[in-house]
Amino acid sequence: MTGTAAIAKAAALALTDEKTRKAIGWVLVAVLSPVILLIAFLCSVGTGGAAHNNATAAACFYGASYSEMVPAEFRGHVAEMREAFTLLDSVIGSVNSQAEDGGIDSIRVKAIFYALCFGEDAPSRRGASTFVSCFYTTEERTRTVDVEQADGTMTTEEETYTVTIPLSLDSAYANLAVLLGRNITDEDKSNASHIYAMIAGPVGGGSYDGAYLRGSDPSIELDTSAFVDPATKNAADLVTYAIHAWESGWGYVWGTYGNVLTESLFEYKLQQCPDGVGNYEDFIESNWLGRRTTDCVGLIKGYGWLDPDTMTIGYGTNGMPDYGANQMYYAASVSGPIDTMPDIPGLAVWKDGHIGVYIGSGEVIEAMGTKYGVVKTKLGDRNFTHWLQVEYISYD
Repeated sequence: MTGTAAIAKAAALALTDEKTRKAIGWVLVAVLSPVILLIAFLCSVGTGGAAHNNATAAACFYGASYSEMVPAEFRGHVAEMREAFTLLDSVIGSVNSQAEDGGIDSIRVKAIFYALCFGEDAPSRRGASTFVSCFYTTEERTRTVDVEQADGTMTTEEETYTVTIPLSLDSAYANLAVLLGRNITDEDKSNASHIYAMIAGPVGGGSYDGAYLRGSDPSIELDTSAFVDPATKNAADLVTYAIHAWESGWGYVWGTYGNVLTESLFEYKLQQCPDGVGNYEDFIESNWLGRRTTDCVGLIKGYGWLDPDTMTIGYGTNGMPDYGANQMYYAASVSGPIDTMPDIPGLAVWKDGHIGVYIGSGEVIEAMGTKYGVVKTKLGDRNFTHWLQVEYISYD
C-alpha cells in the first residue's frame, strides 16, 4: 500500500468516537511543517476516497480519537494542520487587536487557507503572517489622550496610532493571487465558501413556526452589574449575559458577536458574507442597523471576549478561540445526547450548525436567525440534539 493510500485508510479508522463520526468534512488533506510549510496533496483512493477525505478533514477541523491502527504519520499530519490553524488564529488575534470597527473573520481566513492549499498547485512555503496580511490594510489615525504630568495635573495630547482595516473578499483574493503566484478561480472561491459554511454553520435565514419571545427593552448598553464574578468566565454569568442580550433585543447578523452594527461594520459584512448577509441586506438595514448583533455562536463568544472593565468585546480575547458552532461542540470535553442533559444553567445546546444557551427552567436563549434575532425558546420545542459544557467556561 502506498503512503497516500495508507493515510487515506487511516482517516477512516481515526473516527472512533461519536462526535467525530458525525463531523462533515471537506475533500482535502493538507500537510504543514512546524514552520507552516504548505504541502497539500490529494487523498483519493478507489471508490472510498471521498469518505476517507471527509473523515480526514473532520479530524483536522474538529479533532479525533484514534484507534491503535492509525499510523503515527497520519496523526502527525492532523496535528500539524491543527497547529497551523492555531498559528493563523494567533496572527489574526494580533491584527484584530488594532481594529476599531470589525476585524478579520478567523474562520473565513482558515477556510480560504484550507481551500487554496489543495492539490499540486499549492505553494511549498508561506508564513502565517504573510497569508493573513492579504486580508487587511492599515491606516494611520490620530486621537486625543489624557496624560498625567509630573505634578499630578492632567493634560491632553494628540497621538498617532495604527488601525487595521479588513479588506473585501475580492481584494483579499487579488492579494492571494499575487502571493501564491496563481489565478484564484471561481471554483477555488466556491470551495472556500463551502468550507466556511461547513465550519461556521448555516447562514442566518430560514423560517421557524414555533413559539419564541423577543426582548421588550431595546438597548445597546452592556450590563455586568448582575454578574456573580466578572473576573472569571463562568456558567452563571454566561446565562446573565445571554438574558441581557435577549432583553435588549439584539439582532442577528452572520459573523458578528455582540458589537454594535455600525455602517462600516455592516458594509464589511456585506462584502465578507454575500449570501449570509447580502441576501438579507434590506431586512438587516431596516431592523438591526445601529443595534448590537450576533450570530448563534457569537452570543457565546461575545461573553467569552467581553472585558468587564472596559465594557468592550474584543475579538479572540481571554483565551477563547474563534469557534464556529460545530467546532465549539466538537471541542467540548464534556457533552452528551440531549436526553441526558443535566439541569444546569449555562450549558450550551447544539444541533448541526446551530447552538444556544440553556438558562434553566426548560428555556433557551438563542440567536435564531436574521429575521428573528436573539430570542427565548422552550428547549422541548426545539430540535437540539446534544448538550455541552463550553470550553473556557467554568461550571464549578
